[in-house]
Amino acid sequence: MASRVANICVDAHDPVAQARWWEQLLDDFHVVPDGAWGDDEAELRGPGGRWLEFLRVPESKTVKNRMHLCLRPVGTTCDAEVERIVALGASVVDDRRGMADTGWVVLGDPEGNEFCVLSTSAEDAGISQA
Repeated sequence: MASRVANICVDAHDPVAQARWWEQLLDDFHVVPDGAWGDDEAELRGPGGRWLEFLRVPESKTVKNRMHLCLRPVGTTCDAEVERIVALGASVVDDRRGMADTGWVVLGDPEGNEFCVLSTSAEDAGISQA
């Protein structure tokens, strides 16, 4: 017997805004229609019945997350994906890109929650090297 992740909860001042922001990043997660949640939560539904749930909390984030999401770009490079996400309003917390095809970038969402964008090889990114 084992367990599977059903959902991941993220603290937020504005759960709906956070859910809509994250929906722009993740191509396989979509906001549950308005009215399907209360004032204090919003959800993104993803593949396999999994979801991200944003829960209203009164306090602000003050320290580094103890757990975070790592995103792997699909059909693009880490550099291009970081540029896209920053344009959506993320901030760069730490740039750990190293030699070719290694490393990651730590970003903060609009409320400061950290997540990583992993480097990918050109093959993993779906980019032809012909």
